Amino acid sequence: MIIAMRCFSCGKPVSHLHEKYLKELEKGKKPKEVMDKLGLERYCCRALFLGHVELLDTVARFKRS
Repeated sequence: MIIAMRCFSCGKPVSHLHEKYLKELEKGKKPKEVMDKLGLERYCCRALFLGHVELLDTVARFKRS
């Protein structure tokens, strides 16, 4: 769905970095390089970004009126 505001494990605010992360990936950079640049050092924060799947469009198709 939408990226979490904070990391579930350590509580670090991460949602403000998600847009920058996606823009850098579109430029062709590797996820490791981008996360290093953004300051995501802990494995729990990295896992949050790597495991995120955007499902908003899928869920929106089933919206009840």
